[in-house]
Amino acid sequence: MPENPLSPTFSPHKEALATLGVPCRYRRGALLIQEGETGDSLYIVLKGRLRTFLAGGQGKELTLAVHGRLECVGEMLLDGGPSPVHVEALESCTCAVIARQVLLDYTAAHPEFALELMGNIIRRARMATESARSVALIDVYGRLVRLLDRMAEPPDALGARCLQEKMTHQQLSQHLACSREMVSRLLKDLETGGYIEVHERRIRLLKNLPARW
Repeated sequence: MPENPLSPTFSPHKEALATLGVPCRYRRGALLIQEGETGDSLYIVLKGRLRTFLAGGQGKELTLAVHGRLECVGEMLLDGGPSPVHVEALESCTCAVIARQVLLDYTAAHPEFALELMGNIIRRARMATESARSVALIDVYGRLVRLLDRMAEPPDALGARCLQEKMTHQQLSQHLACSREMVSRLLKDLETGGYIEVHERRIRLLKNLPARW
């Protein structure tokens, strides 16, 4: 069966396109793109991870997505309009910065790559819609349960599931659009109830989390 060009795993051109860009290094916490600014570059991650997020009042943030190797950000700037999001380096990163004209020339030579970029934009829009729905319609605990279930690995021999990566309470709160104190309180309650255990910031789900708390 041929691969679907809109699938997130389909990216035969990104590595080739990255060689045409300018490699740039970014320290942890550096803002590559700020909400409201305009630009004309596409960023392809070569090393490290980027975070796309929204920022509100009183320091609140909502993480929309985390992008790893050979994922790209900046497509929304290519029409000349302002960016609707911030993009920061979660850790020390290296990205290939692709100028708009280089991207246009590459797409003209490889028109199928336009479908891949379209797929990226569709997935981002779908994720943003899902985030907005969760914040508007689901309480903080419900959002936490969905996030932990989504990030957890398959069950081990004992039926427990570990999160794929270590997460601080602050990082979790940024995914949930709530305060760090709220996350700390919920996780402490779940740990006391025997539903999870936490060791060196690694959360392990010992059994199915209750639907309500």
